[in-house]
Amino acid sequence: MAQNQYEYIIIGAGHNGLVAAAYLAKQGKKVLVLERRSIVGGSVVTESFGENFQADSIYAGGSLRPDIVKDLKLSLPSVTEEPAFISLQPDGNHLTLNAESIKQFSEKDASRWDEFVRFMDKAASILDAAYATIMPRLPKNMSLHDGYGLLELGLELRLAGRKDMLNFIRALPMSAQELVEEYFESEILRAAIASVAIHNSTLGPMSAGTGYTLIHNWLNRGGLSQVNVGEAGKITIDLSNTLKSFGSEIRTNAEVAKIKIENQIAKGVFLTNGEEISADIVLSSTDPRHTLLKLVGAQDLPPEFVWHTQSIKMRGAVAKIHLQTNGNHGIPEGTLCVAPSVKYLEKAYDSSKYGEISEKPYLEITSVPVRESVKESVVSIHFQFAPYELKNSDWKTESSKVEKVAIETLAEYFPNLKSSIVNRKLITPKDLEETYGLTEGDINHGQLMLDQFLFMRPIPGWSNHKTPIDNLYLCGSGVHGGGGVSGVSGRNVVKVLK
Repeated sequence: MAQNQYEYIIIGAGHNGLVAAAYLAKQGKKVLVLERRSIVGGSVVTESFGENFQADSIYAGGSLRPDIVKDLKLSLPSVTEEPAFISLQPDGNHLTLNAESIKQFSEKDASRWDEFVRFMDKAASILDAAYATIMPRLPKNMSLHDGYGLLELGLELRLAGRKDMLNFIRALPMSAQELVEEYFESEILRAAIASVAIHNSTLGPMSAGTGYTLIHNWLNRGGLSQVNVGEAGKITIDLSNTLKSFGSEIRTNAEVAKIKIENQIAKGVFLTNGEEISADIVLSSTDPRHTLLKLVGAQDLPPEFVWHTQSIKMRGAVAKIHLQTNGNHGIPEGTLCVAPSVKYLEKAYDSSKYGEISEKPYLEITSVPVRESVKESVVSIHFQFAPYELKNSDWKTESSKVEKVAIETLAEYFPNLKSSIVNRKLITPKDLEETYGLTEGDINHGQLMLDQFLFMRPIPGWSNHKTPIDNLYLCGSGVHGGGGVSGVSGRNVVKVLK
């Protein structure tokens, strides 16, 4: 094999691209991963924004699926106990989501808490099985192999039991509001759970399908709280080290300009510096719209396919504010949310529908504890809703507003926050696109919605990682199983390649 010829090229060194590359490299394949930035990680990265100022840029921690960690023999931080999930209250009587704390707000809700957690854990395990199944290209004719995969999924549903199976199927199209109202009477508790359903999605808790997104986020988090906070980058660093140990190569500062196509077959890539690199098969972990419309181009794709790809709903509406503090902010460890009521969350979402930044936003807060060696700690604020497309302004003008609203809102609960701030870093939806390569600032590479999941993700008829271009496959968060930190998309594409 020529020096500049590889069996596989992976575009993008995000966690899904690295997972796919590691599985292939483990099989002895000659693999090259190309990353446009100077560091690996994509959205799962821990970066320095100044002296003693290090934060998980986009995802606040996370974890890969256990089978991936086992298969690749990764040495990642494990979660021994789920961190606290806390709903902030103006009077300081914050709600920690466990039976004992819930009892202070509602005895009835406390008695139903274990039942709810049991259902959510079961629903997440069923969804995990669905994500492990390669979806057939409906409405295309199914192959025997496709049918076998669905048969295994059907068996998993049967084993879940009739009641849980029906409740799971019923929950998917429900709104988060409807789902939590079936279990709980306390508005504070309902809103806290519903906030997890809309996390990273441009949807409100009254939107159909947020029952599904609640189960999806519960699966990826392993419950309500963010895990391994401050250590997101360890996931992708360990993956890159494992990949290199298998003899494969990662190149940073290597942005792909075009995928080389001859007679509808992918043959390699062209970099922005003009370099050509050949490969038998190309995998792209960038979002489907960018891959297909920018790196391939409409001229090489069927017209109907182009129309469907253009129609993928992105609609990013997330901003991140990282605060370097002196540690005296008063914020407890765990995952905290500003979500006083379901109506509050819905109104925060309403702003994004009209291209406006929420003035009373839904916030999720995580903090890295003060370390002995460094008397400073970082507080990270996840801000919704901050739409990518602003109706009457632009992000250069509005950046300071997001930062101000986030800090002012959180300071209502923690008065010492403002005086504790040493430095700050804002990441807008525009930054998510320009710096991290997320089209329209959509962290999930396409909204997780009822018309964009299972066999309809990324588009109907193309749910099995394949594309109209032979030897070009998708393996990022925009395909079935993607969204959040899990590695499922990278794992599954290797099943298709076998």
